[in-house]
Amino acid sequence: MSTPPVLSVRDVDVIRDGNPILREVSLTVRAGEHWALLGANGAGKSTLLALLGALTHPTRGSVEVLGHRLGRADMRRLRSYVGHVDPRHDPRSPLKVHDVVLTGLTNTLERVPRWEPTHEQIAMADRLIALLGLDGRRDARWPTLSQGERGRALIARALMPSPRLLLLDEPATGLDVAGREQLIERIDTLQRTYTGLASVLVTHHLEELPPGTTHVMLLRDGRRLASGPADEVLTSDQISKCFDHPMRLTCIDGRWNVRADRPVGGRGERSDR
Repeated sequence: MSTPPVLSVRDVDVIRDGNPILREVSLTVRAGEHWALLGANGAGKSTLLALLGALTHPTRGSVEVLGHRLGRADMRRLRSYVGHVDPRHDPRSPLKVHDVVLTGLTNTLERVPRWEPTHEQIAMADRLIALLGLDGRRDARWPTLSQGERGRALIARALMPSPRLLLLDEPATGLDVAGREQLIERIDTLQRTYTGLASVLVTHHLEELPPGTTHVMLLRDGRRLASGPADEVLTSDQISKCFDHPMRLTCIDGRWNVRADRPVGGRGERSDR
């Protein structure tokens, strides 16, 4: 018997104030798959991610997260089983990195009064901090962290409850090149370490896709333009349609790069991908 999918979205519409945000979108994510949601600003990526994270309901259609259908499950409890990384997370006090990571167990901004983690939970937090390349910053205060360090700390925090699903909403926003590359390297490492973990990453920059990206959905104007294995979906033609501009796409060592397409050699030739 096949394993039930981690996520199942069927013919979903989302309408807000009479405006369609998503229309007839379907998506299935299975354990060990690493999806990317790509599209221009306003394409509906973040709205779809909010559905996957049990943060909102669809107007029409069905969404099942970890086997629980939205509308029939306790949304708050369901969210506790999903590792949702929000780059806008901001503790109210200058917590140490180690404490920020531990708040992933209580799903709170701050350490819960009179709550103490077990020795096993402390050891797990230390392992995740090391995995995300922050072992030298374990006791650093949140305000002293760089943007990239904060992003990696939040991923460690999201993994504390041992979720089956990790959601990343534009995790490289605001990072310089070095910070972006450190983040991508660590995401790639955790994907190889947690082989059963499924993940969905939202971005509109193909350069931000980790090498372990297995599947891609392209969204345009709230509709699914294409979805499937990354090598099949990520073509110059599809990306050009998605962003409504002629693009030339290349892939080297699992990393994607895109630029505006121009005639090659003065003969009007274009890249095949």
